[in-house]
Amino acid sequence: MSRSTTRPFLATLTAVLLTGAPVALAPSAGPAFGAPTGVAAQGQALAARGALRAAPACPTPLAPVRTVTATPWPQQRYAPERLAPLATGVGVTVAVVDSGVDRDHPQLTGRVLDGTDLLDDDGDGTRDCAGHGTGVASIIAAAPRPGVGFRGLAPGARILPVRVSEQQVVEGRESGRTVSAADFARAIRWAVDRGADVLNLSVVLYTDNPAVRSAVDYAVARDVVVVAAAGNLHEAGDPRPYPAAYDGVLGVGAVTAQGIRAAFSQTGPYVDLVAPGSDVLMAAPGQGHHRAEGTSYAAPFVAATAALLREYRPELTAAQVIERITASADPAPGGGYGAGVLNPYRAVAETAGGTTGRTRPVAALADESPSPSLLARQARRAAARDRALVVAAAVAAVVVAVVLVALVAPHGARRRWRPGDQD
Repeated sequence: MSRSTTRPFLATLTAVLLTGAPVALAPSAGPAFGAPTGVAAQGQALAARGALRAAPACPTPLAPVRTVTATPWPQQRYAPERLAPLATGVGVTVAVVDSGVDRDHPQLTGRVLDGTDLLDDDGDGTRDCAGHGTGVASIIAAAPRPGVGFRGLAPGARILPVRVSEQQVVEGRESGRTVSAADFARAIRWAVDRGADVLNLSVVLYTDNPAVRSAVDYAVARDVVVVAAAGNLHEAGDPRPYPAAYDGVLGVGAVTAQGIRAAFSQTGPYVDLVAPGSDVLMAAPGQGHHRAEGTSYAAPFVAATAALLREYRPELTAAQVIERITASADPAPGGGYGAGVLNPYRAVAETAGGTTGRTRPVAALADESPSPSLLARQARRAAARDRALVVAAAVAAVVVAVVLVALVAPHGARRRWRPGDQD
């Protein structure tokens, strides 16, 4: 759930805008990404969805973007270059159910799979009018580039885009289409059936929808790590957010650069941990970058960490991945932080135990027989990791050979050394 200048999805309760002012919205069947700049009341819900499908153009032009050379604060905190020797997410598929993902952004090229578009039936999920999904995906998988300070935590992962909205609010006016809660549930199931290992849901519904609940259960039962934003309505009373509040889902709140919970970030038993969600830099559709805030952008830091773990420890179940992420979190300065502040390096590198209270203990899971689908996922991730290690070893061997030649050849020349000569 974001607090940026875009607002995909309809809300079912209230939305808190970037200015902090809550605004009541009409009931709707659809979920909500979060809060834009400006104030606007919601118009009609989804009754006219069929008619809206006839308007394929993006509702408004995207704001100008820029490329930032300085390293953003989340990347300073998490040092992706330190994580890279351990894991990059190779062999792991992260589904981003969102506003689409622009695969042509220079840092996402080659990292975005063909997905699906539930707004336009002939689309593959790579069209992003709102910019929300591209930003979320880039926090997960943006490739490092020379002269660019921003990069994703799991650049080896592949993004599976599922487009479910293009709504935006610009200068107080709302425009664009969104799907129903039933189609949102269908999007979750589609991603699971197409091999998602991790599911990033930077969306919030403020009603418990049976179809969405069933879809989340479907994902959890099939060993998918489900990560969801905890919502931005703390100042509006912390209404219960879904899917974050469902069992088996890793609910994520937001902190500032100072490690303090962002004022908008919701608190409650559905918050398992927190991650950067204030003044977050991310990729913008087309090129360049922009900044936004919200629990929408905290969730993908956790999803990326899950991708790293699924590569590094392919034998772990989804529940065990969640256990490690929460058990390795850094201590927080007060309440409302769940288990603490995300620490990707500790989650991957250290042995962690314990439970969050919302998932089964690791010891109980270890006694269960793995399902064929779980074994297949583990084998795929293990094979991908082995391939990456082989490539890394080959590159290292070449580097060593070059260094030896550089050191030995000049020395041999000075001594008039020739092949076959004895000392």
